[in-house]
Amino acid sequence: MRTLISTAFISLDGVVEAPGGEPGYRNSGWTFKDIEFVPEAFEIKGREQQEATAMLMGRTSYEAFSPVWPDMEEFAHYRTMPKYVVSTTLTDQDLVANWGRTTILRSLDEVAALKETEGGPIIVHGSATLNHGLSDAGLIDRYHLLVYPLLLGAGKRLFSTTDKDTQKLKLVEHEVYGNGLQKQVLDVVR
Repeated sequence: MRTLISTAFISLDGVVEAPGGEPGYRNSGWTFKDIEFVPEAFEIKGREQQEATAMLMGRTSYEAFSPVWPDMEEFAHYRTMPKYVVSTTLTDQDLVANWGRTTILRSLDEVAALKETEGGPIIVHGSATLNHGLSDAGLIDRYHLLVYPLLLGAGKRLFSTTDKDTQKLKLVEHEVYGNGLQKQVLDVVR
């Protein structure tokens, strides 16, 4: 079975909305505004590109990333990586042509089936709503979190608020950087 990894820039209070400056959000660009840049904190982002063999995202994240990421050198490996978008509304005509093979999945059952295929890890970027569904369905295996020492208050959160049984996580890698950023890699304990 393939490992499904959710990766996120996340505030201490759980907000993941608009970290990179997406327009129209109250705290847009919060990851780079008030926190000193420390390159070593982002080592995990390069490692994710090398280790992942596919990318999964929801429609909103696809619509934010697809116009920008295909031309960015820092995401060069993602150009050729198979991508999967979970959406009930996107059509093949909505997909960009310059970002490699992209497949639309219509349900979490299709995500579960994808996990059963041959191949390495599948990385989930952004996609707050999709993360809620994946977590509630027990499909996430690992979290890669860069936790920012910020309380943003309002905004989409990474973790579901569904009333469900406790889900135990095991910290398998961590580091704290001089700017207060924390790297946390957590496996979901089954």
